[in-house]
Amino acid sequence: MTERIVKILKEVIKEDIDMGVSASEKFGFGHYSSNVAFKLSKIQKKSPLEIAGELAEKLSKNEYIEKVEAAAPGFINFWMKPEFFQSELPIILKNKDKYGKNSNLKGQKIMLDYTDPNPFKEFHIGHLMSNAIGESLCRVFEWNGAKVIRVCYQGDVGLHVAKTIWGILQDKENFPKDSAKLEEKIAFLGKSYVLGSQKYEDNQAAAGEIKEINKKVFEKSDKEINRFYEKGKKWSLAHFDEVYKKLGTKFNHIILESSVISDGEKIVREFLNPSVNLGREKVFEESSGAVIFPGDKYGLHTRVFINSQGLPTYETKDLGLAKKKMGLEKRLTSSLIVTANEQNDYFRVVFKALEFIFPEYAKISRHIGHGMLRFASGKMSSRAGNIITAESLIAEVEKLVEEKISGQKLTEKEKKEIKEVVSIGAVKYSILRQAIGGDIIFDFEKSISFEGDSGPYLQYAYTRAKSVLEKAKEEKVKPALKLMPNEVSELESMICRFSEVVERSGKELAPHYIATYLIELSRVFNAYYAKVKIVNKKDEFSPYKLALTLAFMQIMKNGLEILGIKVPERM
Repeated sequence: MTERIVKILKEVIKEDIDMGVSASEKFGFGHYSSNVAFKLSKIQKKSPLEIAGELAEKLSKNEYIEKVEAAAPGFINFWMKPEFFQSELPIILKNKDKYGKNSNLKGQKIMLDYTDPNPFKEFHIGHLMSNAIGESLCRVFEWNGAKVIRVCYQGDVGLHVAKTIWGILQDKENFPKDSAKLEEKIAFLGKSYVLGSQKYEDNQAAAGEIKEINKKVFEKSDKEINRFYEKGKKWSLAHFDEVYKKLGTKFNHIILESSVISDGEKIVREFLNPSVNLGREKVFEESSGAVIFPGDKYGLHTRVFINSQGLPTYETKDLGLAKKKMGLEKRLTSSLIVTANEQNDYFRVVFKALEFIFPEYAKISRHIGHGMLRFASGKMSSRAGNIITAESLIAEVEKLVEEKISGQKLTEKEKKEIKEVVSIGAVKYSILRQAIGGDIIFDFEKSISFEGDSGPYLQYAYTRAKSVLEKAKEEKVKPALKLMPNEVSELESMICRFSEVVERSGKELAPHYIATYLIELSRVFNAYYAKVKIVNKKDEFSPYKLALTLAFMQIMKNGLEILGIKVPERM
């Protein structure tokens, strides 16, 4: 809709400048405003307010404009005629699930690496944050026309694996049988990891044994360790698949750390000795028996890529991962990695090393850091040590949702669906409601509120609109746009902003704009619902009001789809 305002402005302004059009934040100050007069002031050497007044007079003659005013110190405020907004409603109802999509990123191929849980460890709330943010970014890019490749990189080797296997060996007589439930197997792995981690920190002998196990896992030199390793990995990956399904994520590529180690080591060795590859700069150095990248030369910190035991570190594996990604998908335009902020400095070093090794890939690579998930109550009980799992968080929210819907007449199947859809929506919205980067304060009670800034509030607004349409069906009143009123409410103007919000989210990598918009749209619809009788056989505009309600539902569904939040059939 802003493009239509820009087109109107260009009919009276001949200079090639940004017209600065945006939707007004307050309904009483017009539907749209422009700051173009400030830019013209520098060119025409007149005050912005004077220019705004002159433009307002010319623009008032346009067929779509009801009223246009100049406002101090130089803004132009537009009030649009009803047909300006009403003309968009049939487009929404026709395009349905595709409404709001654009081709701004058409031709771009974007790879997103996110979630990244490690086999033999719990799927914790940090992975949940990465998943919610990464998946929503994928969908934002897709709605802006890009082809998106979803990647999950999972650490199936390393010290965490050795710690778990050490823990398993201490209690191997209780190692779950193949017939045991998956949740029992995962609980056993979690308990073993906690034990191994504790002993690694406070028992020198155990730490030495764990290091030896780590080496044997790399070498595949011990039959018993290999057996526990293969079974544990299989269980972990099966468990992660269950979690991904619950969260609504399907990855194009699952990359295991063990598959990139060899390539990573070769890269480090090649760039350690420049005589092997003539014309290549020496990237790595030897130091105290280890191989390092001297980051201090570039204003960064120095990191070890191969340790003194000759084992590759995470950094080396990430070089192998980069090569793997380049081989999986050709002609990438962007390669993004979503992890916690605590890895910001780590990725600065890795990307700097990549500049010398794969310069073209380094140019398109970017790390998107997110904050931590913290609790308003201070703490949350955890099942395994200090690890708070994604499942335990969702289960806690599900309990609260179950209490909230306990008085309603619902089947067990409906209760189960509502609990899962609403609880996951509550958690995801709490993560996505603010800009990526800051810590998230999760408040259990607020997260499930049907009356505030929450995911369930959005879902409830959708189901409320759905109930209106069901009532209309019973009374045999159908949505139609044949007869339209001579005035519009705030609801029409809010609905018509959706496409612009999708574009802005794509340009700024900011799903929170979608979340903020949907909250405001729901507020406006709920106010409309409270004030207007939508279903009324005697009201000639009732079919229009129903069509408007249907358009609202479609926008809500599309917006929630971008956030990765499902809409329940009932609430």
